[in-house]
Amino acid sequence: MTTAELLGTDPGWIIAVKAVMVFGICVLATLMAVWTERRVLAKMQLRTGPNRVGPAGLLQSLSDGVKLALKEDIIPAAADKVVFIIAPIIATAMCFMSFAVIPMTGVVNLFGHKTALQLTDLPVGVLYILAVTSIGVYGVVLAGWSSGSTYPLLGGLRSSAQVISYEVAMGLSLVAVFIYAGSMSTSVIVDSQHQHIWNAVVLFPSFVIYVISMVGETNRAPFDLAEAEGELVGGFHTEYSSLKFALFFLAEYVNIIAVSALASTLFLGGYHALPGLGFTEQWLGGWFTLIWFFAKVNFFFFIFMWLRGSLPRLRYDQFMKFGWKVLIPVSLIWILIVATLRVLQQEGASRSAIIAFATGVVILVMAASSLFERNKEKVRAIDLPEGEAPNFPVPSLPQVQSINVSGGK
Repeated sequence: MTTAELLGTDPGWIIAVKAVMVFGICVLATLMAVWTERRVLAKMQLRTGPNRVGPAGLLQSLSDGVKLALKEDIIPAAADKVVFIIAPIIATAMCFMSFAVIPMTGVVNLFGHKTALQLTDLPVGVLYILAVTSIGVYGVVLAGWSSGSTYPLLGGLRSSAQVISYEVAMGLSLVAVFIYAGSMSTSVIVDSQHQHIWNAVVLFPSFVIYVISMVGETNRAPFDLAEAEGELVGGFHTEYSSLKFALFFLAEYVNIIAVSALASTLFLGGYHALPGLGFTEQWLGGWFTLIWFFAKVNFFFFIFMWLRGSLPRLRYDQFMKFGWKVLIPVSLIWILIVATLRVLQQEGASRSAIIAFATGVVILVMAASSLFERNKEKVRAIDLPEGEAPNFPVPSLPQVQSINVSGGK
């Protein structure tokens, strides 16, 4: 029995129990993610980090959430109150909805009923996740617009352009996975990796593009241009406080966990164990696969923390140029290569022909990149006579009158 058929037999109360479990896991994972990030960044920067509230500061995130909920709720006079309140709800709800089609475990026994920790299995499950996460950006845009302030509006505009740009690259990076697995169902993609090699190895360029795109889409450092404190105070949530600000904070981390869970599902075999450790999947009646799943999710979350503690924020023009002129063209070329290799494989071409095609593609790419770099160096080189500066347009300096500071007349 396939996962889709197994999930189709779930009674309504089992679905409700699984929904509550998924929601609780996401909230608990968010609290632990905030604590982990603060502790890891503190170690990177030779600090202590949270260590007062609870053992090793474990209750710091919970106390921060309670503090935010009890703070005074302020709504600016110029704000559109209805949209101002709805915006953080949209941003948070869409992040939780993406977990509906992500398989967290294999077949387990839940209150005497055989099921999997997955709410439903759609034939186009990955497209559902992309659609839901793209709706989440409306919460950010509406928050910036409804605040009635300039800086939140600029942050909302930045975020919309940023998310749309990097969602294009993210969607293109997943096309190769669909071609290789022959399906858009998350459970089918996980099973295909269990039978063969992980997609992160076979489709390594897609894996790299997806990892870069997921950092850009979640507005995280070094791509946190929508919340650039030095330019936009706090970005789209500058005017928010109390529980509504906590919802935006929750949405950010749940979104990080969601894209990390999708990366684990599509590229690292999902809930399946590492190669050679498949016998552990039967431990605890199959529930041990949940530990494997979140171990992979934590691997991606550590990448988020590592980037935040290591890299400076990019300029906005550099960020958009990288997305449109590098990631998207590379994704399109890679899709053509994967589609051609897949057709050759299905047509029964010999392994030597497939290897010859792949080698030819690699040589062409290396030659094109070397030519590009050579032309780039030629453009940078400016032939000027010795001692002469380039004739760039320079604005005239204002006339400053000299001031006698000696005190004489």
